[in-house]
Amino acid sequence: MDEQTIAVLGAGSWGTALAKQLSDQGHGVRLWARRKDQADAINEAHVNERYLAGFELGPTLSATSDLETAIVGADMVLAVVPSHGVRGMLETAAPLFSETAPICAAIKGIENSTLMMVSEIFEEALPEDRHHLLSFLGGPSFAKEVAAGVPTAVCVAGKDDAVTEKVQHIFNTDRFRAYATEDVVGVELGGALKNVIAIAAGISDGLGFGLNTRAALITRGLHEISRLAVKMGANPLTMAGLGGMGDLVLTCTGDLSRNRTVGLKLGSGMKLDEVLASMTMVAEGVKTSKSAFELAARNDVDMPIVHQVYRVLYEDKDPKAAVTDLMTRPLKRERH
Repeated sequence: MDEQTIAVLGAGSWGTALAKQLSDQGHGVRLWARRKDQADAINEAHVNERYLAGFELGPTLSATSDLETAIVGADMVLAVVPSHGVRGMLETAAPLFSETAPICAAIKGIENSTLMMVSEIFEEALPEDRHHLLSFLGGPSFAKEVAAGVPTAVCVAGKDDAVTEKVQHIFNTDRFRAYATEDVVGVELGGALKNVIAIAAGISDGLGFGLNTRAALITRGLHEISRLAVKMGANPLTMAGLGGMGDLVLTCTGDLSRNRTVGLKLGSGMKLDEVLASMTMVAEGVKTSKSAFELAARNDVDMPIVHQVYRVLYEDKDPKAAVTDLMTRPLKRERH
């Protein structure tokens, strides 16, 4: 792939890691940070000390706090803001997008107020003739490992094969392999809902339960995600792939998982406000738990793990009681 100019919107750990990965390929990267002092610090030190310390950012990467400077003239826009910030970012950014440049969102979440997926928020903000330019990156990928060049496989979902394949080739290296898929709904829901199950897995670990419990949560969690995703139009095979099982396993087991960390702290006895105050980065699963709980009710889909995580987070239910309630539900056949 020839060198491109890429706007990366969001200078958190994930945005910075993807910006580094693209910059290391020789692409010109404009990394947008919400605060001017953060952009200035990145340009001066060539490192994002707050969110990705220890990783030098190359000479083809520059930071800016001005969205117009980042976006105008870019060959691709990569959005990596927290899901609750998507709508606000698009209010300013959407008019700046070109009529031809692909727009890829590496964002995992469901909006609380509307229960809209990230793709739906983008489609609402953009004219219909731009919708084919949208794609969505998912799959098992911790920021620090991508920044370190650890071999990683992800998927890029989009409705236009030509656009998806262009994004796929822009990302692809001998250390970062991108697969293409048309299943936007499956990749989005897999990426958002796995964070809720990861909180459950963390709670289990924090309570001192073993690998049996974690394996059960991952397996039954995947079943819950699949039920809702298929009900909303996803291909069930997506749930067995990188955007489903792959992302779920990583987030439920990896020590770098913010959502698992939230669960660990809750399981060890901390309250949610204490947990959030102790963290500098966003754990998407906290907000997504509320959206997932309401989305399951709207679609009449039984999601008992999601239900219990919601009650622990938002109704201050004792985590041990949540586990007991999960284990003592009426018996049923496995695939129901």
